[in-house]
Amino acid sequence: MRYSRQELKQDRFQETAAGAVHWSVEHRDKLTGLIIAAIVVAAIVAGAFWYNTYRGEQASTALGQAMQLNSAPVVPKGSVGPQVVSFTTSQERSIAAKNAFYEVSSKYGSTKAGKYARYMAGICEQDLGNTKVAEENFKAVADNRDANVSNLAKFALASLYRNTNRESDAVNVYKDLIEHPSDSVPKTTAQFELAEVYSAKQPDEAKKLYAQIQKDNAKSVAGEIAGQRLSRMK
Repeated sequence: MRYSRQELKQDRFQETAAGAVHWSVEHRDKLTGLIIAAIVVAAIVAGAFWYNTYRGEQASTALGQAMQLNSAPVVPKGSVGPQVVSFTTSQERSIAAKNAFYEVSSKYGSTKAGKYARYMAGICEQDLGNTKVAEENFKAVADNRDANVSNLAKFALASLYRNTNRESDAVNVYKDLIEHPSDSVPKTTAQFELAEVYSAKQPDEAKKLYAQIQKDNAKSVAGEIAGQRLSRMK
């Protein structure tokens, strides 16, 4: 018996369709498992995004409250109303702010606000004279992947080194900040600080830095300031 071309095409289609149905039935459990897995993954991703956003908002709110404590007025007792948060000494304020920052850092340490709170806790520790603890905080935050937060901690760390007669360590930090600037610590800021460190014992190095700043920022205030300082050193 001879089949027409149309009949042959129809037979092939039926065979293919039957094969597809057979494969689907045979692998139904696997297909179902893959679909469920895809749905679960999508749900986890969506849930994680929502959770991280929610925690980030909570952390920012808590950080804001701690910052308010840190900037609360220091006034004589009874000079402001009870509705205004105030302190009678700067030490008292630093202790209260420090504790609030540590609470934010402890609870929301994985968030940007939590890391910034750890940095601010270091600032408070330094204000209170707890240099070693402040250094530990700054070093911990300096390892953060967010360059803006990390560089703030590095900048504070360099200042701490200068205040504790570790100028060589400060120089290394400033050089790193110059090589890896950020919005929080621009290149010129680190250059000016490094030039200031050099000015006492290595004036020629300071002059080179001021000259470089002046050249790179010829039409800005930074270039003008660098030129003035360079003139005073000649």
